[in-house]
Amino acid sequence: MLRNRTALAVILAGLIASVASYAQRPPENAGAAAQLIGRWNLVSLEAVRPNGEVVLEWGAKPTGYLSYGADGFVSVQLVRDPRAATKSRELSSEERKEAFDTYYAYYGTFEVNEKEGFVTHHIKGSLRPYELGTSLKRFFKLSGGRLDLSTAPQQLETGEQRVYRLTWERDQ
Repeated sequence: MLRNRTALAVILAGLIASVASYAQRPPENAGAAAQLIGRWNLVSLEAVRPNGEVVLEWGAKPTGYLSYGADGFVSVQLVRDPRAATKSRELSSEERKEAFDTYYAYYGTFEVNEKEGFVTHHIKGSLRPYELGTSLKRFFKLSGGRLDLSTAPQQLETGEQRVYRLTWERDQ
């Protein structure tokens, strides 16, 4: 009797885990908005010049998370590679600047334009105060467990244009 209960408990635990896993990964034929829901790990962040040259402004292996909630909430966190670690809470002005320059985060709401292939992030809070109340348009491509987001060409303060491409992988 105990062996049957144990077996039943193992089967139920496996079934619950399968259902939870399925719930986190929408089917491929679901609409784009549904497929975006979940947490994504950053794979790469590239800045592309008009001539096609790729610049790794955030280093060779930046890290980050992107979360899209079923409630329409979005959150983004990016960390540059490499990022200096510090053991002290008291930072010098230079260390504070370095910390600011190597981390980026914002949150807000999002809406998907599936027909035209873009998602708009409406910024409610950001590490960059000038972004508050703005909207960021990102073109997307979903393929399996991958999400590619890219910006329209951006004009830098130097006058140079760049398109930013971020590749994300669905968090398991």
